[in-house]
Amino acid sequence: MRASSDTAYSTLRWRDDALELLDQRALPEHTTYLRYYDAASVAGAIRDMVVRGAPAIGCTAAYGIALEGLRLSRSARPAFDERMRDAFAVLQASRPTAVNLSWALARMRSAAESEAAAPPGALAERLLGLAHAICSEDVRLNRAMGAHGAELLGASARVLTHCNAGALATAGHGTALGVIRSAVEAGKKIEVYADETRPFLQGARLTAWELQQDAIPVTLIADSAAAFLMSRERIDAVIVGADRVAGNGDVANKIGTYPLAVLASRHAIPFYVACPISTIDLSIASGADIPIEERSAEEVLGYRDMRWAPEGVAVRNPVFDVTPAELVTALITEKGVVHAPDHPKIAALIK
Repeated sequence: MRASSDTAYSTLRWRDDALELLDQRALPEHTTYLRYYDAASVAGAIRDMVVRGAPAIGCTAAYGIALEGLRLSRSARPAFDERMRDAFAVLQASRPTAVNLSWALARMRSAAESEAAAPPGALAERLLGLAHAICSEDVRLNRAMGAHGAELLGASARVLTHCNAGALATAGHGTALGVIRSAVEAGKKIEVYADETRPFLQGARLTAWELQQDAIPVTLIADSAAAFLMSRERIDAVIVGADRVAGNGDVANKIGTYPLAVLASRHAIPFYVACPISTIDLSIASGADIPIEERSAEEVLGYRDMRWAPEGVAVRNPVFDVTPAELVTALITEKGVVHAPDHPKIAALIK
């Protein structure tokens, strides 16, 4: 069965007591599902980008805990608790920037701690049920976000997006692409421009493929072409997702998002961020405090088996940047749209 989805494919699904993940490294050439049975291997899948996108990472981590619980279900409770602590730790360390990872693990930990006297087998089933619920909830929230965001777009609109914030980055429907899907379902004529999103090419490999599956018109552009299209009045709105939103409204998202926000401001184009409430981290005062992951130099030196950079060149590979809140026209959440986000507005939204 699918974990939860409303597309022809599933980013993650539960089958025969195992988690199956669509290997996003193989797209668009191959649609391949990999199976996982324990927390350590799930952490590796998150770290190695088999699955990516903040909501999908959170759902996957929840299943990682459930898998470990099932694997240890016949253990004595003291041994079960010790090994589960290890499972939480290895999943927590898999990727640092996406707050949905911590959010999902906190929900799973709270459930485990609330049943301190339960037999391991019963607790394992409870954890699996919660993982299923987290994924179903993600699709429901994405649908709500999509409905709110679709109202911001005209009867016809040309939308620029960056990276992949669609069904592939969630349990289904998507955040930024969820807005686009909902607008199309509402009868609006939407044309999408997708940045290729260097260096891992999520826009070229994933967003373009995903929109093609739904027959939504999409044009792929080089990241550096966005300014030209904006200057020629070819873009009506920019919609992106988020990996973490600070309490003041600063947004951490895939590297290259910040310059798009600057360009959108320069050309008076609305810049929208679609994100569930779970992506907002009130414990982080501003974007300056958000940890920014740096990945292997190999991702910049080339792609797969092709290398184009000279041997020995120095590389920096931050995979996220931070867009200041003053450049964000609005946050699109499941509870509604927050224009010109700041700390008081965000705090009121979360209450």
